[in-house]
Amino acid sequence: MTETRDKLALIGAGPMGLATAKLLAEQGLAFQGFELHSDVGGLWDIEAPRSTMYESAHLISSKRMTEFADFPMRDDVAEYPSHHEMRQYFRDFADHFDLRRHYRFNAEVLRAEPLDGPGDGWRVTWRDPEGEHSAEFAGLLIANGTLSTPNKPQFKGDFAGELIHAASYKSASQFDGKRVLIVGAGNSGCDIAVDAIHHGSRCDLSMRRGYYFVPKYVFGKPADTLGGAIRLPMWLKRHVDGLILKWFVGDPQKYGFPKPDYRLYESHPVVNSLVLYHAGHGDLTIRPDIDLLDGHTVHFTDGTAQDYDMILTATGYKLDYPFIEDALLNWQGDAPHLYLNAMHPERDDLFVLGMVEASGLGWQGRHEQAEMIVRYIKGLREGRPEAMALQQEKSTGFTRATGGMSYLDLARMAYYVDKATYRKAVTGWISRLKGAKA
Repeated sequence: MTETRDKLALIGAGPMGLATAKLLAEQGLAFQGFELHSDVGGLWDIEAPRSTMYESAHLISSKRMTEFADFPMRDDVAEYPSHHEMRQYFRDFADHFDLRRHYRFNAEVLRAEPLDGPGDGWRVTWRDPEGEHSAEFAGLLIANGTLSTPNKPQFKGDFAGELIHAASYKSASQFDGKRVLIVGAGNSGCDIAVDAIHHGSRCDLSMRRGYYFVPKYVFGKPADTLGGAIRLPMWLKRHVDGLILKWFVGDPQKYGFPKPDYRLYESHPVVNSLVLYHAGHGDLTIRPDIDLLDGHTVHFTDGTAQDYDMILTATGYKLDYPFIEDALLNWQGDAPHLYLNAMHPERDDLFVLGMVEASGLGWQGRHEQAEMIVRYIKGLREGRPEAMALQQEKSTGFTRATGGMSYLDLARMAYYVDKATYRKAVTGWISRLKGAKA
């Protein structure tokens, strides 16, 4: 145990874990990484044990708005990269910054337990091919991702066909010749529905609420690259972007999609125009919420019914940190309540990396979160007044960085932030911790 007592334990070698590992190494902070899979990449490696990736998956943001600033994606990578290209990107990132040497691979963290009071360190227990091990560490950095534990809905009745969650979906061949019902019309649900249209004998899409649909290209350019030069107040941004959506998307309600019961940006938009195309061509039927399952027959809340061979629930994922007690993470409602989604109000030896979502945040925004944390840890060790100021700030009560937005009260929105508000706060602390003026 003695050789690890001064090290930090870092869980995860996905994009968030890799960014943190890079920054820890750059700042000279000793750490030990743990990764369940045999290589880096997290969920972007479809071969990883808990990857929820599927063969047709691509980024819903463009590569230039997603990449790390100090490690751009190659020019020959597609504007909206596939998961294969993303896996290679993270492997190249690990090679470039020599990060693999810091990790134990094929190592599943089983338990993380505080040694005593806040700041006294952690005992981490893990299992690898050689057996079970335990060691003490100075601090714990959790970067095991947010999209691995499926949120499975409960239905009345019983279904005689195949009922799976999107987490178990890998290839469109799973739909071959089947009558398919997709439940949930978020980004994954719409992607998977398009696959089912081409492979199944029928595809319907059950939606509880309406969504705003955003095309991937506007005026021939990736939609997320437009409008970044001038920051508009939200009321004006909604008006301008709403007009653009009407021009390029039209009215999804004429294809049978329900009207959203919230304002633009109060939930994550769906970056997919193909599902609208297929609905307009009659390849896809929009259904309301499920009322009852009866054999192969699904009864919907509008009184209609239809027979299916497969139901795929694309109903998202739950935050899950199975190796640590919820109370230790200051869990409130559907997510841990942490300063800037990352920092425990009382503990300075516990951090959660990557538990943040915002439209357009990209990997660079998450890299900034990691940099703030790493510089904070180093600043505390050096007795820096800027770190003491951040310690005081996070311990005196805080709210999520929503920028005044009223996000939908859903589990998947419980850690959503306003990009501009969040990045301003995080980069402000980075500047102070670096010793520059904020």
